[in-house]
Amino acid sequence: MARSIEQFPVGEPGAGPYAVAAGPDGALWFTLVHGAALGRLVPGEPAATVLPLDGAATPMIITPGPDGALWFTDAGRHLVGRAAADGTVTEYPLPTPGASPFGIAAGPDGALWFTETAADRIGRIGVDGKIEEYPLPLRESFPSTIVAGPDGALWFTLNQANAIGRLALDGALAVHPLPTPEAAPVGLAAGGDGALWFTEIGAGQIGRLTPDGRTDEFALPDPGCRPHAIAAGADGDLWFTEWATARLGRITCDGTVEEFALPPGSEPHGLTLGPDGAVWTALESGTLARLAPPGPARTAPVRPSSR
Repeated sequence: MARSIEQFPVGEPGAGPYAVAAGPDGALWFTLVHGAALGRLVPGEPAATVLPLDGAATPMIITPGPDGALWFTDAGRHLVGRAAADGTVTEYPLPTPGASPFGIAAGPDGALWFTETAADRIGRIGVDGKIEEYPLPLRESFPSTIVAGPDGALWFTLNQANAIGRLALDGALAVHPLPTPEAAPVGLAAGGDGALWFTEIGAGQIGRLTPDGRTDEFALPDPGCRPHAIAAGADGDLWFTEWATARLGRITCDGTVEEFALPPGSEPHGLTLGPDGAVWTALESGTLARLAPPGPARTAPVRPSSR
């Protein structure tokens, strides 16, 4: 039986849902990148709650923090924000002007870590609002998504440097170049197999990197699909979005790929495993899409190339 996909309109037309995260309150929290707002949707309820921000805001990625709040990056106003469960928003401007923060994730040290795409820096913000910044040695590297790895370090994609970076809590930095030229990694997630999984938007591939530096790349059925975001699933699998072809994909640790069609032109970006066991995706066309579990789909086993 095929898995059904439902859509839930959120925000005003053109507001552009971009990232979505499962909050500790059992709700889905999302950013409205063109609508200068955050949103909250409880699975099973028909309507979302919208939390307006300043009109110049460009909220990007949102993630649950260790303090029970949701933390987000605002590239338009160059700040990191905190949204409490009651909707109260606190904002923390970054020390570096024009930093354009993008990715954000909870670290193993009880703080939030984020990327500064325009400043070639990795930032750290404590739940008390104290900010530290760590410059990267690569210029115009465009650090993008960041996650806590299985080794206690922070890992991040370097979109324009065609590499994956690792920053230890003591400040030690390592850079892992990718085998495929101009792969342009964007999304990154920690897999249940102890590896880091990432999307190669420029190469139409999913990558896997072990903490010791071994890289595997899995070619997707359509090389022009432009995979964007990636997130861990419930059974050790990884889910990802294909921006150009409007599909939601699933890849297992052995490289088997499933794909699910989304509405044409819907521009899927961020995704998460929801509290209801479904996969939720932010469609920039104006909705959150819900893929109900479980069911068969088109499969395509692929062979990795190891470097």
